[in-house]
Amino acid sequence: MGVLLFGAIVCVSVLMIPIGLPGTWVMVAAAVGYRILLPSGGIGWLTVACVGILALIGAAVDLALAGRYARKYGGSPRAGWGAVIGGLVGAFIGIPVPIVGPVLGAFVGAFVGALAMELTTGSTSGGATKAATGALVGRVIGAAVNVVIGLVMGAWLIGTAFAG
Repeated sequence: MGVLLFGAIVCVSVLMIPIGLPGTWVMVAAAVGYRILLPSGGIGWLTVACVGILALIGAAVDLALAGRYARKYGGSPRAGWGAVIGGLVGAFIGIPVPIVGPVLGAFVGAFVGALAMELTTGSTSGGATKAATGALVGRVIGAAVNVVIGLVMGAWLIGTAFAG
């Protein structure tokens, strides 16, 4: 029964990731709980540590790509930081759209943050818009990478739990 509940939690967690919720971290918490509550359930501390590292990598990549793409599209380092901070603020505040609001907020926040910070450097509106577009592209790619990492984590955890 415990393995079925764990599998359901992992599946719901994977579905949380594309809508901007911390599904990877829910999976890590579920893995820790499963390991503590069912020590002979197949999930070892090494697996818990590895999925924790994967979740950390996913979060870092998701944040870093917005800044990297802002700079790749001609923006200053300041635009890169604006994209990262704007994406975080946008995800936190969200847009008043049910379920997908945090994702849309993160995308809009990355764009607006990069645009605003690039404009403060004296860049033209065209250059600032190009950098902000890069930030948006980076944020979308980062979200996609985070989804792939979440799928890997989910498959690993479910496979390990059901094998044990």
